[in-house]
Amino acid sequence: MKFYTPSLPEFDSDQYPQRVVAYGWVGEKGDAETPFHQHRKCQLVLALNGFVKCKIDDAIWIVPPNCAVWIPSQIPHSNQISKNANVCMLFIDPDVEGMPERSCTLSITPLIRELIVHLTGLDQGYLQASATDNLVGVIIEQLRTMPTQHYDFPIPAEPRLKAIAKALMDAPEDRRTVAQWASQFAMSERTLARLVKSEIGLTFGRWRGQLHIVLALQKLATGDSVQRIADELGYESVSAFITFFKKTLGQSPKQYIRSKEL
Repeated sequence: MKFYTPSLPEFDSDQYPQRVVAYGWVGEKGDAETPFHQHRKCQLVLALNGFVKCKIDDAIWIVPPNCAVWIPSQIPHSNQISKNANVCMLFIDPDVEGMPERSCTLSITPLIRELIVHLTGLDQGYLQASATDNLVGVIIEQLRTMPTQHYDFPIPAEPRLKAIAKALMDAPEDRRTVAQWASQFAMSERTLARLVKSEIGLTFGRWRGQLHIVLALQKLATGDSVQRIADELGYESVSAFITFFKKTLGQSPKQYIRSKEL
């Protein structure tokens, strides 16, 4: 794949008056990461293979293959791209109507995928009513119809929950109960459960499950076996992990990855 646009650190989307600009990034032997930044244009991060981990405001998002994370205008974020990954970045003017107002994950059809890949290979200084501008119009119309999903792990601002979130990220295999976590922070089980619900909108179990889904998708994208993932996330057996994954996403891990590679 040949990309027209410059490398990741050099590209400033806000220098372009065009309503949509794009570039592609091919990962090297090691991970690449941008520091926290923000820009006027909204951003769509599309992983063609490998994965991207986006830190957006108060959550960590994973971009699995053939999905994309939407980042609204002026939202602080950083992007970590896995080694040997191919990624397309699409920047859309915030005045374009019909796009999501909050960060989310978009399912990307093969058609949109190929249109975006094609756009990255074109001159981004295109004129209005040109062939490239018409292509951009098609991409926008298609993106407006894409269903949203949530592959994120919310990190609350509340100090105790933020500490628990960090501990879970450092040791995702930690299976301590709500009561055990509550005891560590001098709270009752009921108080912690209520705090998680009010701050995040999820039960504690579903919140921790979100982290496991984020990490599982990251590990599946880099070729880790289901057995290894189950072990690293602290599941008693592979079947227990597969059951959790299927209950959450509606497919087994292998079925999910296979569907994203079509």
